[in-house]
Amino acid sequence: MENQNINEAVQLYKDKLFEFEQFLPSVLAFFEKHRTLNRKPFPIIHSIKSRFKEPSHLEQKLYRKLEKGKEINKNNLFEEITDFIGVRVLHLYQEQFIEINNAIQEKIQNGDWLFVENPKAMTWDPESIQFYNQLNIETELRDTFYTSIHYLVKPNNPNAVVCCEIQVRTLFEEIWGEIDHTINYPFQTESIACKEQLRVLSKLVSTGTRLADSIFRSHSEFNEKK
Repeated sequence: MENQNINEAVQLYKDKLFEFEQFLPSVLAFFEKHRTLNRKPFPIIHSIKSRFKEPSHLEQKLYRKLEKGKEINKNNLFEEITDFIGVRVLHLYQEQFIEINNAIQEKIQNGDWLFVENPKAMTWDPESIQFYNQLNIETELRDTFYTSIHYLVKPNNPNAVVCCEIQVRTLFEEIWGEIDHTINYPFQTESIACKEQLRVLSKLVSTGTRLADSIFRSHSEFNEKK
């Protein structure tokens, strides 16, 4: 019965895949064509990544959930799993995030998208909480040292099951995230050395992000004095 439930859930995703395939290009186009975020000569957005969840990966995820006591079937699939499609927006330094957030919020206010849940900043650094609080973004301290801002958006249609997870992070944070994902996904490493090294790397990444902010702030101040 458990296998049947998972098979039915995966099949439902396959049946709805065309809806996700239609929504993802529209989200990508928003970030790729947005004039403010892509203004020359120094665009706010450095690069963009996107992905679909492969049905085989969904099946594996549902089995992992089941092993932890969480049963997901065709009746609750789209309530419990929300990362079928994802877009990752990368930028150089933290202050650029303000304009990216403004653009997303404007998209919501114009009625093009709906938030499935409130935006949330995942961070391990208590000092960054104040920055996000000023932007009215909820924060969640992560002892895994994961750092990223997550938006979950859907078309402005209450009946739509399709949604897209948008992640926004700096290039420094992306480096850490890619290394951590390689080491810890889908199963956490048991190496104490790796865990400690990832902890150290996260602190270096945080320092690098702050230094990048300082560099660009100094550059702006210097140009204003010319």
